[in-house]
Amino acid sequence: MFTFLSLVVRRVGVHFRLAGDIKALIGRETSNQTTVTEFILLGFENMRSVEILIVSVFLLMYTVSVVGNLTIIILILTDHQLQSPMYIFLGNLSFLELMITSAVVPKMLVNTISGSKTISFVGCLTQSFFYFLLGSIEFFILAAMSFDRYLAICHPLRYAVIMSAQGCFQLLVGSWAGGFLIILVPSILTAGLPFCGPNVINHFFCDSAPLLRLSCADTHLAELVDFITSAILLLGSLLLTVVSYIYIISSVLKIPSTQGRQKAFSTCVSHITVVTLYYGSSIFIYVQPSKENILDFNKAGTVLNTMVTPMLNPFIYSLRNQKVKDALKDAFHKHIFIKI
Repeated sequence: MFTFLSLVVRRVGVHFRLAGDIKALIGRETSNQTTVTEFILLGFENMRSVEILIVSVFLLMYTVSVVGNLTIIILILTDHQLQSPMYIFLGNLSFLELMITSAVVPKMLVNTISGSKTISFVGCLTQSFFYFLLGSIEFFILAAMSFDRYLAICHPLRYAVIMSAQGCFQLLVGSWAGGFLIILVPSILTAGLPFCGPNVINHFFCDSAPLLRLSCADTHLAELVDFITSAILLLGSLLLTVVSYIYIISSVLKIPSTQGRQKAFSTCVSHITVVTLYYGSSIFIYVQPSKENILDFNKAGTVLNTMVTPMLNPFIYSLRNQKVKDALKDAFHKHIFIKI
C-alpha cells in the first residue's frame, strides 16, 4: 500500500513539474512575441543593380529640397514685403516640406549606403508619427491657402479685415491642432499593437500599411480607423479647396479685361499645381480599403510626396511669384554688396 501511494505521489509530482515547465515555456514564448526591438526597411530591394544611382539621385533631390525650402523660409522671415498672410502660409508650407523630407530621406539614405537597413522600434513609431502629423498639417495649410485666395479674389474689400494678423494666426493654429487631433487615434492604436515578428517592412520608411501587416494581433480596427481618418482628411480638405476654387473661377470669369483675369488667376496657379501633386499622390496611396498588393506602387507615390514635391515646391512658388523673385534678387544683391 505504501509503495503504491509513494508511486502515485511521485507521478503527481512529475505531472505538476511538467505543467510548470510548460507554463514557463509558454510564458517565455509569449514574452518573446513582444520583444521586437527593431525593424528592417527593405527599401528598394528589387532595384539593387541601380542602388548607387538611386542614392545619388535621392541625395541630390534632398539637398535641393532643403536649400530651396530654407531659402523660402529665410526670405519670408527677413523681407517685410513678404509679411502678408499668403506668404506666411507659404513659409509654413515650406517648413512642413523641409521637416517631412528630413523625417524620411536621411534615414533611408544612411540605411541604403550602410546596408544595415534597420530602424529601432521606437524610432520607427516616431518616424511614422511625425510623417503623418506633418503631412496632415500640410493638407490643412493647403486648404487655408485656398481660403486665403478665395477672400483675396472674391472679397478684396473685406480681405484685410477677415485675413488680419489674428485671423491668419487662428488658421495656422487650427491647421496644426487639426493635424495633431486627426492622427492621434490611429497613432495610439498602432502604438498599442503587439509586434512578435517578422520585422521586415516592405518600404523605405515606416508607413502605416506595411507596419500594420507585421502585427500579430487583429488589425482590422486600426486599418478601418486609418482609412476613415485618411478619407476625412484628404477628401474633406480637398472639398474645401474645390469649393473655394469654384467661387474663384466664377469671380475671375466676371472680370471684364483679359489682363485682369490673367493677373487674378496667376496668383492661384502655383497653389493649384501643388494641390494637384499632393492630393493626387496621397489619395492614390492612402484612401483605399485594401492595401495588400500595391506596396510597390505606394513606394513610387511616397517618393513623389517626400522628395519630388518638396524639391519642386520652392521653384513652383518662386519662379511664378514676382514678389518672391524680387525678394530673392534683393537678398542676392545685398549679399554680393557685403562681400565686396
